[in-house]
Amino acid sequence: MTYQLYYWDGLQGRGEFIRLALEEAGADYVDVVREPGGMAAMMNIMESRDEACIPFAPPFLKDGDVIVSHVANILFYLGPKLGLAPANEALRYFANGLQLTITDFLAEIHNTHHPIAASLYYEDQKDAAKAYTALFLTERLPKFLGYFERVLQQNPHGDKQIVGDRLSYVDLSLFQVIEGLLYGFPRAMKGYDKKYPGLAAIHAAVRERPNIKRYLASDGRLAFNETGLFRHYPELDEG
Repeated sequence: MTYQLYYWDGLQGRGEFIRLALEEAGADYVDVVREPGGMAAMMNIMESRDEACIPFAPPFLKDGDVIVSHVANILFYLGPKLGLAPANEALRYFANGLQLTITDFLAEIHNTHHPIAASLYYEDQKDAAKAYTALFLTERLPKFLGYFERVLQQNPHGDKQIVGDRLSYVDLSLFQVIEGLLYGFPRAMKGYDKKYPGLAAIHAAVRERPNIKRYLASDGRLAFNETGLFRHYPELDEG
């Protein structure tokens, strides 16, 4: 059965974490909002008074009659189905915990350009964004990346996957995080591969996976832009 992914069109955003898993697995899916009438279909589900499981916001995934929302929850659901989750049950929960930590990280990354309110334009909160980002780059960025690097280095099954003995959706998500940070903060991320060699190795390995490589070169992979989760504002990356 074809998976239906619902997310805003025109930006990678949080939906990209789901796309990477579906693309890596070669799964049959439709990016609904990119199809004619897709936006109306998404809003109908979100505003439905008939659905028992109403998602608050995209991304969400429809698998037959099942609707699953939130990135980490969707990947926890899809992981075993797509062969992108550890076989060991305890490690599956650990992988979910890692993905939830990525969720926390993404919220802080988002706050670098919207520290006051998502409803305001970046231009309306530039001073607050500069103050927030200065602390983010010196304190929070190394804290998160350092944690993932430590977990990776302590994985007894090797240094090309963060959990278990095979590629998981967490590796794909870490690839996307590094991609986004390299786009948004090229100065701050300069030389990151020396400080976080494990994360750099995962990033390089995922990029060369055949299905991912094909997807990255396709029209389906939208470019980063200043309406998405990862944004490049030079004044925030000054140091």
